[in-house]
Amino acid sequence: MNKYESLKNNREFRKVYDNGKSLSNKFLVIFYIKNGRSFNRVGFSTTKKLGNAIIRNRVKRLIKEAFRLNSKDMKDGYDIIFLARIHSTAANYRDIEKSVLNLLKRTKLKI
Repeated sequence: MNKYESLKNNREFRKVYDNGKSLSNKFLVIFYIKNGRSFNRVGFSTTKKLGNAIIRNRVKRLIKEAFRLNSKDMKDGYDIIFLARIHSTAANYRDIEKSVLNLLKRTKLKI
């Protein structure tokens, strides 16, 4: 399984948002950029439009788990951000997992 770390500070997120490429589907948006390292760094983000903290954290946990379980066949050396869209609040785990896999496949990050 490939190693990955978390994107932690605002500067790292801003770099990916401003300079990276993005794709979206019904539940998620993915931003990604090469980072020049031998491992991936991943960030998960939600907005207050989704609802209160309980809902935002639930959505974020679903995305994290879907990514964690499917990260073993990924290319190395990318900074990746998953941003939840408003429809993700009504989604279950299967919907989120399909969405994550769809985005990884479309970005060609999944081998």
